Amino acid sequence: MTIHKEGRTLLFWLLAILAGINFGTHYLFPEQETVLNLILLSSIIFYLLILQFFRNPTILMPDNETIIYAPAEGKVVVIEEAEETEFLHEKRRQISIFMSPVNVHINRSPISGIVDYFKYHPGKYMVAWHPKASYENERTTMVVRNTKTDVKILVRQIAGAVARRIRFYVKEGDPIVQGGEFGFIKFGSRVDVFVPLDAEILVNIDDKTKGGITPLARLKQ
Repeated sequence: MTIHKEGRTLLFWLLAILAGINFGTHYLFPEQETVLNLILLSSIIFYLLILQFFRNPTILMPDNETIIYAPAEGKVVVIEEAEETEFLHEKRRQISIFMSPVNVHINRSPISGIVDYFKYHPGKYMVAWHPKASYENERTTMVVRNTKTDVKILVRQIAGAVARRIRFYVKEGDPIVQGGEFGFIKFGSRVDVFVPLDAEILVNIDDKTKGGITPLARLKQ
């Protein structure tokens, strides 16, 4: 397992700061052994928590035109019919995945194809599970069209109350493969996927997902 590029600079400076704090306290309070040990232990635990957040596990890339894969690791919190008004302008089945700070926060494409639409929206930072978060929080919207089947899948990255930095690596017209990385959200967030109404849903509320690994839905053939 490697460390994601989004965390390398942060982890370097965090290590330097924590090392400085520990060296400084040892220099200023050499006799306070219990306090120094507590500071050292707290520093190690804190650094390991941040380190695990930026882990970048290797996955076996999927390749199945009939399956829509989870774009993120987390828990399924919404499965409902919804009107998609930004691009598709039709009713779809919305599947929402909540990503807690302990999840891998890499976002992966649920299908292969071309990015037909991509837009970044600045916004608020309500808790990610709030119903209005999909339309009022900082977010991105991406639509991937499979060039063989012409099926379009909309994916929305949504920043939460803690996650205040959405990263994205695609633009309109870019090709993307199923399971390919298209973005990253820092420290807790949500991802919505809008699939066709006639797709067979393969997950239930509270199911755990893994990005690029867990099948969310099967397209009608």
